[in-house]
Amino acid sequence: MGAGPPMDAPRQDPDQPIVNIVGEKVALGPLRRDLLPDYQRWINDFQVMRTRSRPPRPASPEEQQREYERLALSEDHHFFTVYDRATRRPIGDTGLMGIDWRNRTAAFAISIAEPAYRGRGYGTETARLMLDYAFTALGLHNVELTVVAFNLAGLRAYEKAGFREVGRHRRCRLLAGRWWDEVYMECLASEFASPVLGRIFVPDQPRQ
Repeated sequence: MGAGPPMDAPRQDPDQPIVNIVGEKVALGPLRRDLLPDYQRWINDFQVMRTRSRPPRPASPEEQQREYERLALSEDHHFFTVYDRATRRPIGDTGLMGIDWRNRTAAFAISIAEPAYRGRGYGTETARLMLDYAFTALGLHNVELTVVAFNLAGLRAYEKAGFREVGRHRRCRLLAGRWWDEVYMECLASEFASPVLGRIFVPDQPRQ
């Protein structure tokens, strides 16, 4: 039997959700079955869906249940619930999709779904923590994303987090009677400095 944690190790508050990564403003934890009503509410918010590649349409509880089961058991999609760190209120979700373990690549997705938390830096920090998870915890090399050019808040957040534009699919998205480019962005492990997990994923030091 292995040794237990040190007596002074911090304990998880049983009244708070489990979190894996804690930043300054947000915390990331596993998807939760009891949050299915929130996940369904978010995906039925057309303001949230406006910037996604999936066309907005009504999503039933049964559909959300299937999506939850698929993501919860997937080995190449790693998704987290995004929490406000201070209150542990769930405010969105984020994930790495289509992880290619051989070539060490993945695609990034995020949704800050609660309106009160948009435009306040929560998306930027979430993206930065997910890059940290991808590069520091999983050992990936390249993380990519696509964002429509009218999503100015998203473009700013991704650039601040460490992504850079690498190309465009021109005039491929229609909104408000106008055609918009889809912007391709990526970040390489060699271009990123770990803000959190670099202090955790380190070798043990010899005891004195």
